[in-house]
Amino acid sequence: MRLSVPEMSCGHCKSAIETAVKAIDPAAKIDFDMETRVVDVDTGVDAVSLQSAISSAGYESKAA
Repeated sequence: MRLSVPEMSCGHCKSAIETAVKAIDPAAKIDFDMETRVVDVDTGVDAVSLQSAISSAGYESKAA
């Protein structure tokens, strides 16, 4: 699943998003592209739950 996270701009952002995703799926594989502010998540979790977890970390996301 590819998500655009416009407010992601630093290592702290990356860490917060990774922690939020791993909290709902510890086995998730996550790739970050800081330049384009896109996160690729390989997970069995549905998009709504994934976006909710990222939102709880303080970042809005949408399908990319």
